[in-house]
Amino acid sequence: MNIIVYCGASKGNEAQFNDNAVELGKWIVDNNHSLIYGGGNVGLMGTIANTVLENGGEVIGVMPKFLAAREISHPGLSELIIVENMSERKNKILSIGDVCVALPGGPETLEEISEVISWSRIGQNDRPCILYNKSGYYDLLASFFDEMVNKGFLTESDRNNIAFPDSIENLEKVIREYKPVEIRRY
Repeated sequence: MNIIVYCGASKGNEAQFNDNAVELGKWIVDNNHSLIYGGGNVGLMGTIANTVLENGGEVIGVMPKFLAAREISHPGLSELIIVENMSERKNKILSIGDVCVALPGGPETLEEISEVISWSRIGQNDRPCILYNKSGYYDLLASFFDEMVNKGFLTESDRNNIAFPDSIENLEKVIREYKPVEIRRY
């Protein structure tokens, strides 16, 4: 399985964020999965890529030319795919991935996982959308999605397909039991 991971180009200011990236990277290798990600060598992106590579796993990075030109691409990847822009990057990552997982990150990480969640609701993404929440980083976002349901902007069934597992075991369960959302009808 190809596991897409969206995460920060920074490590954040708590060691547990980096620890979670290492844990997820080891899980990817231990289960004979591959990592699909943005191709960077910095922050949590670098941590998870290095963890997978150091443990004998495959890592495919997808990076737009302008970022690769800044020399932040990881030099040791199994494969680095260079694309023209961010939109192509996101589309390419999704086209080769089977599961979408977000580790902690900034606005870019939030935008990427939010996009694939919204695409699920309109039938353009049939992959699980998981915000790995072992550190509690996504607690407020989970509450906000609950508020969307309370205010009538998100259905309960769509909310239930946005997963916030707090352990690798729960992440595995989400993947194992996932059923694509029913396509919205207006």
